[in-house]
This record gives sequence, structure tokens and C-alpha cells, in this order.
Amino acid sequence: PIGAAAFNNEFGRPNLAGYFRTFEENGPDGQRRGYHKPIMIAGGLGNIREPHVHKAELPPGTAIVVLGGPAMLIGLGGGGASSMATGSSHEDLDFASVQRGNPEIQRRAQEVIDRCVALGDANPILSIHDVGAGGLSNAVPEIVHGADRGGCFELREVPNDDPGMSPMQIWCNEAQERYVLAIAVEGLETFKKLCERERCPYAVIGIATAEPELRVADRQFANRPVDLPMSVLFGKPPKMLRDVGHETANSPRPVGEGLGERAGI
Repeated sequence: PIGAAAFNNEFGRPNLAGYFRTFEENGPDGQRRGYHKPIMIAGGLGNIREPHVHKAELPPGTAIVVLGGPAMLIGLGGGGASSMATGSSHEDLDFASVQRGNPEIQRRAQEVIDRCVALGDANPILSIHDVGAGGLSNAVPEIVHGADRGGCFELREVPNDDPGMSPMQIWCNEAQERYVLAIAVEGLETFKKLCERERCPYAVIGIATAEPELRVADRQFANRPVDLPMSVLFGKPPKMLRDVGHETANSPRPVGEGLGERAGI
């Protein structure tokens, strides 16, 4: 923050990445490109215990839990909305993309996770997944697919602060401060007690299944808004092809080139 307050114009402070400099150059295509020193450079350093490096296997019947904030009508624009140019999207998409942070819930969720990790070998968390763009429609299938499992879920078990949302909105909203966790059956009661002690909202929304099928039931409408094989979601995506070339900008002319022009020949 000190460097940001001075717009990175600091003297006598260590600078490891060379961001005090700026650079501009005319490219071979006639466009001028360059970079300028940023206002703030942020980074982080963490550590993870060796037993937690890899996600554990999920036996059939493993509880799938949503931990943290409730569903709200936000973030439905997701990554697509954040990539649009200003003013190019529709008004309703802009409102649906507004995000509301809740640091108190984030802290409570982190305390639950920390307490589970502190249990060592008795840690009830087998796998954990952040909830980002796409909401539960991304995080829930991904956490079971990572263990070659399917899942059976109940949409109305998802904590919800806006009951007027459609099934699609409940399943896809990007509400903040949420995690999806796979909890071992034998450790579920311990996990619930930790959540209650830390006053952190949670809900068991379904279980992992041996069949590679994704089934989301909705008891309010007595139907299944999602019922499809996991292979439909996680088939072989097309690989991106990058064609990279190199052009030398402002290369020196060979010796003698252009002498004839200057001599009038």
C-alpha cells in the first residue's frame, strides 16, 4: 500500500520484478505498444501439507456440501459479462452480474476449513472446490467428476436468500463466499458441529454416486431440471491451436543498402 500511495515512485525500496521502468516501441505493423509501471503489484505465498496436495477418492455416498453464503440473483453474467466492453451488454445482464462481497461469511467459512485441516488424519474434507463463474453448475459437477463419480442432488437444499429465483438461477448464480466440499460420511457429524460452532451456513445438497450421471431434482416442481451423463459436460473439448510467429522490429539495414538512392543512382 505504501508503494501504491506513491504510484510506485519509491526510492530505496527493493524491487524484484523491474516494474519501475516503462517501455514503448513502434511495432512492425505500425502500432505503438509498450507497458507502464502499475500502481500496485500484489502477490501471495502459501503452503500446503503433503497429505492435502491431491484430492482424495470419493466413495459412493460421500456427502456434497455447500459451505458459506447463500444463493442470490448475482453473477449470472459470470465470466462472459466481465469480458464484455463497457456498455455492450444488456441492462438486465449488468444487474445480474453485480457481485456483493461478505467478508464476515468468508471468515467463518475459512475458520471451518482451518479447523478441519487441524484435525490432521481425521480431516473430514476429502475434496474442496471454489465456486466461481457458473456457480454450482460448474463447481458441483467438477468436484464429483474429479473423482470419476456422478452425483444426485436436491436443488431446494441449496441455501437461498431469494426464493423467487428460477431453477436455472439457483443452479447457476455466482453468489460470493461459497465452497463446495466433499465430506466423508464418517466425518459428517464432526463437520456439522464445526459449522455450528463457527456459525457458518452449510447444507448437504446431495451425494456422490458410482454411476457417471448428473441428476439434480427439484421437489418444488417435482421434476429434474438437470439429468444427463457426465460425459456430456466433460467430453473431449477441442484443443486450442496457437499459431505464433516472430517479427523483428526496427532491424538495422544491411551495410550499403540505400547508398544508391542517396547518390541519385
